[in-house]
Amino acid sequence: MAILVSRFRRLDLAEDAVADAFATATGHWRHHGVPDRPGAWLLTAARRRVLDRLKAEAMAARKEPLLVVEAHHTAQNRAARADPGDLVSDERLRLVLLCTHPALSVEASTALALRLVMGLSTADIGRLFLQSESTIAARITRAKRKITAAGMPFTLPDVQHLPARVDRVADVAYLAFTAGYMPGPGPEPLRIPLAAEAIRLLRITRDLAGPSPLLDASLGLMLLHHARRDTRVDPHTQRLILLPDQDRGRWHQDEIVEALQLLTPHTTEHGPQAAQTRLLEALIAAEHATASRAEDTRWDRITAHYASLEALTGSPVVRLNRAVAVSEVEGPEAGLALLRDLDPVLKSSHRLPAVRGALLRRAGDFDAAREAYTRAVAMCENEIEGRYLIEQLDSFSDGT
Repeated sequence: MAILVSRFRRLDLAEDAVADAFATATGHWRHHGVPDRPGAWLLTAARRRVLDRLKAEAMAARKEPLLVVEAHHTAQNRAARADPGDLVSDERLRLVLLCTHPALSVEASTALALRLVMGLSTADIGRLFLQSESTIAARITRAKRKITAAGMPFTLPDVQHLPARVDRVADVAYLAFTAGYMPGPGPEPLRIPLAAEAIRLLRITRDLAGPSPLLDASLGLMLLHHARRDTRVDPHTQRLILLPDQDRGRWHQDEIVEALQLLTPHTTEHGPQAAQTRLLEALIAAEHATASRAEDTRWDRITAHYASLEALTGSPVVRLNRAVAVSEVEGPEAGLALLRDLDPVLKSSHRLPAVRGALLRRAGDFDAAREAYTRAVAMCENEIEGRYLIEQLDSFSDGT
């Protein structure tokens, strides 16, 4: 898609052509075998569909002879090719940069890149933005229409203007990474390849644009979480393993060390809000990553970081996580107090009743804890998380 958009500067044509090429391949390859170069096969098929569409549009217009129109398109596309590869050689990064056109709002361009480039569903994006699937679908549709109607030139910025789009790329990578570790509907607990691709995208962006507080904090945060990937799920039972129970000896220490090196130069800085937000999130992850045992975790520091993060963002998700940290320092009642006004803003999240159930249980209110867990089970769409919540619900016996 990146190559087609770069050449023809028509997002609508590129998206339709790629979809058609994949649809054709599912039938053709089944009968004739997978070609030696499947990527080249798909690209050729998609390019032919774009050219066919351009020819059809030219015939419908009936303004110029077909050959003249086709020659005009060819010359125009050769002259206006978005990027010959000397600035951005990675195709996925190129398309993310193209989607983050400054004429689009941050929300629209981020959603568009997550859908078209990273392959997230509208439901996934809705969970990331705490919005309905229909709202996200409408936002993406409007972004596509604006691009098509306005005839936005799909060109990459030069080196001088590149930093203006880098922050949006960092957001796309961060949200894609979050989706990789945020189980969605179905049996899949984690999407490690998606998280790994988000890290790769951020690495090459940093190589291209150079270090910055936002890029360094984002990459450091992602590495700290990704370092625990082998210990999050039991490979035999497919049960979730919570952080305190994970085998810390299997964490990727080289990635933790790299993350701390990225974060250290920025811990005393006061940069833009986005960079400060990502840095606070990374500092929280670092407290977990550097504790040799679960009981050695500095919850007092984590609580302070969450308080600063909530003051900065006002995020209800941050408040939910802060409640867990506060309960470790001040007790479950203090954590429950922080959850009281979250139901209207997190009404579709099963994590709110799950956390409430865990804290109520610790506080000794077993009937209310059962009720909260029951609600969490009913709301959870992921099979692995749902199984864990059912285990917690079934573990109640004789009022304990």
